[in-house]
Amino acid sequence: MTTISTEEAIVLRDVEFRWSQAAAPVLDIAELSIGGGEHAFLLGPSGSGKSTLLNLLAGISRPTRGEVRLLGQPVSQWRGSRRDQFRVDHIGLIFQQFNLLPYLTVLQNTLLPCRFSARRRRRAAADGDAHESAQRLLRGLGLAENLWHRRITALSVGQQQRVAAARALIGQPELIIADEPTSALDADSRDAFIRLLFEHARQSTIVFVSHDRSLAPLFRRTLPMSAFNQAVRP
Repeated sequence: MTTISTEEAIVLRDVEFRWSQAAAPVLDIAELSIGGGEHAFLLGPSGSGKSTLLNLLAGISRPTRGEVRLLGQPVSQWRGSRRDQFRVDHIGLIFQQFNLLPYLTVLQNTLLPCRFSARRRRRAAADGDAHESAQRLLRGLGLAENLWHRRITALSVGQQQRVAAARALIGQPELIIADEPTSALDADSRDAFIRLLFEHARQSTIVFVSHDRSLAPLFRRTLPMSAFNQAVRP
């Protein structure tokens, strides 16, 4: 049985990533750790390795060298199928383009993780059932009941963003990774969304990625890529 530890949610040691043996490293990280329950802001311009790092943290990619541990587990040592199952069980992802399924309704999109993860389904049903949990999340994120059975394509960008957040949050995953999800919003909507995310993920570790420095004051910890990724240092 997998033993989950939330003391140190993320630990990277001696991590390097290259697209090929002949290519220069995209990531060269001696050490990086993020504690359980931390809300960390990962800051860096295009080309600084943010997306590559997120792929490692989500278990989508493996490092060329070194170790990535998530929730106490050596995910960089696992085969792809085991990393995939760990991701759906323990990680909520909010993508820049949201990646919602256009042929599903708001409620169906929100419940998707529960279809693929028995763990998320059980946790979502702790206070009733998964549908009730999804409805509470949608209501709490400001999506009215008359939207729940509409297809995603009928919603505004801001509404779609909230559905993406609800999908990431359902079943209380220990780790939330958000990849520039506010880039299409104005400043007021952006700040309100981040505060809602914090409110509904109080016990989760959040890694929020952006190139927008103005968001940093909203987070407890700011991590500039240049501070730990030696591959982008001058």
